[in-house]
Amino acid sequence: MRSLSRAIAVSLLLAACASTVSEAVPPPTATQATIPALATASPTRAPSPSPSPSPAPTAAPFAIADVLAKVNPFRMNEHLLALTRVGSRDPRHPGHALALSYIKEQLGALSYYGWKIESQRTAYQGIPLENVFASIGPEGQATGWTLVSAHYDSTANRTPGWRPAVDPAPGADDNATGTAALLELARVISENARGALRSRIVLAFFDGEELFFKGSAAYMATLPRPYPYKAAINLDMVGFNPIADRLDLLWYTAASAGLRDQTLRANQTYAVGVQPLNPQFAADGTTIMDAAPFGLAGIPSIAICQRYGESDATFPGNPTFHTVHDTPDKITNPRLWLKATQLTLAVALELATSG
Repeated sequence: MRSLSRAIAVSLLLAACASTVSEAVPPPTATQATIPALATASPTRAPSPSPSPSPAPTAAPFAIADVLAKVNPFRMNEHLLALTRVGSRDPRHPGHALALSYIKEQLGALSYYGWKIESQRTAYQGIPLENVFASIGPEGQATGWTLVSAHYDSTANRTPGWRPAVDPAPGADDNATGTAALLELARVISENARGALRSRIVLAFFDGEELFFKGSAAYMATLPRPYPYKAAINLDMVGFNPIADRLDLLWYTAASAGLRDQTLRANQTYAVGVQPLNPQFAADGTTIMDAAPFGLAGIPSIAICQRYGESDATFPGNPTFHTVHDTPDKITNPRLWLKATQLTLAVALELATSG
């Protein structure tokens, strides 16, 4: 009897194993819309698995608050360490090419999800510059896009005797914080939001900001009219403040007032917790941020930074700014860095999921 029971159990187990079918889920279809006047890069795409015969599961309801919770500060810190490890991201320094390769590699790994990776080469006074773009969302749209940007170059020009081609410029706060945030946003959007997009999001990694926003200005000069962007959001220096979780919200011309107000609401709606969040009007290009070329052209534009201007009771000033001492250990407020990233993502998703 015991032998018979064992034989029946073995037979049932073999039948269960034989009935198990492994299903592979195909990757999302790559988008085809083109950012004007850019040269397309060629990241390696993962091989496409075989289509599953079963119907796709019903997508869960999309909630921006749920997506914000997916931002991983540990992943951002890993990116920051990689970006500062090259020594300097000044375009005249060998470390710049290493940082550029890292950004392209990280974005290329996400091309499976449908990101289109592109680059634009330009120059300023003989210094080669390269902007990198990653876009995702419905194809075939000529307008209505959302630009989210950060500059990846660095400088240490406040250090006496600093030599751009030789000396370090780690640029942890300025602006590995913003660059690392954009790389993490690419992952979060890939895994949690791409199916909800009704218009395109373009992540722009601008070069030459420390040369007075030369990379973003060069890109702006290529855009056709009507402009493809309905909004531009810039993230720059958001990791240093031992006193408060404050951010400044720069907005450009009257056309940006609505985007300013939307950002203030998003901070409250999603309980991001930036306090204080201070709107500051930027009347002209003397505010050296990559949002400036777009805002001054009439595109609704904002820049999010820990402080633009003089120090006050909620910000003591960052003494390592533009020096060789702007290193990862000086990121004194990773909580603020996370909040700035979440606020940027919240506004971008509101814009891109509303059509």
